[in-house]
Amino acid sequence: MSSERLYFRQLLSGRDFAVGDPIATQMRNFAYLIGDRETGECVVVDPAYAAGDLADLAEADGLRLTGVLATHHHPDHVGGSMLGFTLRGVRELLERTSVPVHVNNAELTWVANVTGIAESEFTGHEHGDKLSVGTFEIELLHTPGHTPGSQCFLFENRLVAGDTLFVDGCGRTDFPGGDSDEMFRSLRHLAGLRGDPVVYPGHWYSQEPSAPLTAVRDNNYVMRPQTLDEWHMLMPG
Repeated sequence: MSSERLYFRQLLSGRDFAVGDPIATQMRNFAYLIGDRETGECVVVDPAYAAGDLADLAEADGLRLTGVLATHHHPDHVGGSMLGFTLRGVRELLERTSVPVHVNNAELTWVANVTGIAESEFTGHEHGDKLSVGTFEIELLHTPGHTPGSQCFLFENRLVAGDTLFVDGCGRTDFPGGDSDEMFRSLRHLAGLRGDPVVYPGHWYSQEPSAPLTAVRDNNYVMRPQTLDEWHMLMPG
């Protein structure tokens, strides 16, 4: 597939959108736009802050939003109450345009509770499901650990990894629904992906905003344990 046809934007909250929002600036979340330039279809990943800004950016580039992909239920990814503020997130986007919101089935109840949107309004998925955006296919990978239904998105040699895997480190497992052993298994699954997809994380917590998976495997300390015992030594408790 032509790389010129693929539309892909990594956008930093507080800089590229939600400009001036102190929470967005503090949290350093990434949102992503993924689309097909020829068909004009586009999906947005994790529109927690100023969702209207993200829709405007897509439209300015000649694309229309046809769906939302949620990596997990935390308010800084889908909206909800956080740090004394309310992020309108997915709800704001749905008020503007009626599109499906794709979540992992294990995350349905969590996303509904956080956003206040009925479970019936979401489209649930299992590991390995594929979502078509124009002529491109996005594979949905269930990667529990940070939350029960965390998911990553694999397409066109890119891995949008949410809070499962950062360029440096991984998501916390001590929040409700977190599971350290599940995180280990998810990281081993990602480490074994074919090819060398570029890892695009949910936050900018590293020097570079993205990196090839081979570099992440070599340099990220959470990728070093090969067994659960080694993982427990690295991540006690």
